[in-house]
Amino acid sequence: MADVSRPVSRTAELAASDPNRVIVFDTTMRDGEQAPGFSMSTAAKLRMAEALRDLGVDVIESGFAAASPGDEEAMRRVAGEVEGPVFCSLSRSSEKDIDAAHRALSPAPKTHRRCHIFLGTSPIHRSAKLRMSTDEVLAAAVRSVAYARTLFDDVEFSAEDAFRTEPAFLAEVMEAAADAGAQTLNVPDTVGYATPDEVRARYADLIARIRPKHPHAVFSAHCHDDLGLAVANSLAAVEAGARQVEGAINGIGERAGNASLEEVIMALRTRADRYDVTTGVDCRHLVRTSRLLCEITESPVVRNKAIVGINAFAHEAGIHQHGMMADARTYEIMRPEDVGFEGSFFVLGKHSGRHAVAKRAAVLGHDLTGGVLAEVFAGFKRRADEIGEINDTELTAIIAAAADRQERPAYAAAG
Repeated sequence: MADVSRPVSRTAELAASDPNRVIVFDTTMRDGEQAPGFSMSTAAKLRMAEALRDLGVDVIESGFAAASPGDEEAMRRVAGEVEGPVFCSLSRSSEKDIDAAHRALSPAPKTHRRCHIFLGTSPIHRSAKLRMSTDEVLAAAVRSVAYARTLFDDVEFSAEDAFRTEPAFLAEVMEAAADAGAQTLNVPDTVGYATPDEVRARYADLIARIRPKHPHAVFSAHCHDDLGLAVANSLAAVEAGARQVEGAINGIGERAGNASLEEVIMALRTRADRYDVTTGVDCRHLVRTSRLLCEITESPVVRNKAIVGINAFAHEAGIHQHGMMADARTYEIMRPEDVGFEGSFFVLGKHSGRHAVAKRAAVLGHDLTGGVLAEVFAGFKRRADEIGEINDTELTAIIAAAADRQERPAYAAAG
């Protein structure tokens, strides 16, 4: 049995040195890539890994080495050419998979390699997929973790479908995995079934049982979004004591996806008053990383995507625009520059007010006042009803038309 009385991996030491530090585990290139339409070439994985390194994630799950020779080779390239993060391979509870993970990650320093073993524990997984009894599952978990510890200093164990697993059996498996040498214990909501209250209660129970014997064990959250609760559930796990959060950029992943990593990170930062934790992420790289993934996968995010969508810091409604001009904090809880945008911007459309139209006109060199402003604004509203968003070319044309209708223009055009 492995000696787990002290932290032996880079991430475990990091967690032990600061109990309020949340380890950020990115699975964009593994769980994210498994979703239809998101496969990545080796060159794409290298670009993505470099961006994630610059972002400051702690762990990059770069693939599933046993899935294919191509995946193993891509992981080997990433581990050998990108320095900084811990690199991780997913593995089933078999020596063959663990050996493949070891080969794929061998170019990385020993302290920067992690084997991530998963094994189904719920009744439906035990009976339908594994055809194993609870005793057999327990034995397989212990055997695979113990074997992985002969090759890796850093081993994570995941009880697949944890939230549909009997609580007593889940606790037994997790404790046995920790006894066998797993330093990170992942409690995944594999099918997006849990609710935040259930997550908080389950983590609190597991931590209360296992932490006294394994004070350096790091509990992790891996939540899927089938009911739209992945981010909320991840945050609930942190509230209960989880100190690793797993997710993917733009929330990509199996079925409805994983927890959106940028949303979790910014929630922890923006609501530090509630969560009282930190991460090592440089949030200014979030937008760039998101856009790189969109380019690689040819899958743009929706306009209203939190944090990184183009509407996240855009304002069209006149009331909002007026408030923003007075103080951006009226309608923005984060600074756009903090996540990588150049700043907020106003969208001119049918909901925009007179102040926003006048301000944009001034930027374009037109000082609108009095009757001219009223006429330009009326023309603006008519055109916005016809085409929606008014760009600078349209606004300039509206101003010119208004000028033509004035016998003596009441505006001064910039020279």
